[in-house]
Amino acid sequence: MNRTHIALLSALGVAAIAVSGCGSDEPDVIAGLESSAPAPAAPGTTDQGAPDAGGGGGPVTSPGTALRIGQRAVVPFKYGSKTGTIAITVTAIEQGDQAAFSARFGARANGMVPYYIRYSIENVGGTDLSSSSAPLLRAIGPDGRSTGVGVIGDLPACERGRATDQFTSAGAKYEACRLQAARQGGEVAGAEYDESEGGYRDSPIVWKK
Repeated sequence: MNRTHIALLSALGVAAIAVSGCGSDEPDVIAGLESSAPAPAAPGTTDQGAPDAGGGGGPVTSPGTALRIGQRAVVPFKYGSKTGTIAITVTAIEQGDQAAFSARFGARANGMVPYYIRYSIENVGGTDLSSSSAPLLRAIGPDGRSTGVGVIGDLPACERGRATDQFTSAGAKYEACRLQAARQGGEVAGAEYDESEGGYRDSPIVWKK
């Protein structure tokens, strides 16, 4: 099952856990999430990140940039017919509520440990991005690769978030959270942004603890 099918499940409000098979990029039948190689750093960038954009026409963070928790990435953003520039700041990566996770996903949660990726979204370009959904971030392990587990769905303590009607001017902000998971004994050590808008699909922006 490819990313399009995962997006469709998410749009339909389906809660699912996707697990990639060991030694294969082919997903299991529940859903799918391929293991990915560590994101290479773009030439000239460091873990201190690229310059922030000062406005709609300013510079954006280069694909492949490595950041630390608390640093922001500025990226082009598109939601339906709305376009603009936003800043994403990963503020925390924390282990989630195991009991709530198991209650939400049942047997599919067996052997999985939930994690919350918390981040803030800022309207940098000053365009009308009202009612847009938060961009999605994906979990990575200590080796920089995918954890091999994808989660579609939220918990009350970790909801994706959506812009309000006031998210129309530069400086407007809101908070978001992405529910992810690792296999038992594993760890979520970072997050990546790999949307195709802006060229990040093949070279994601990465935040690490």
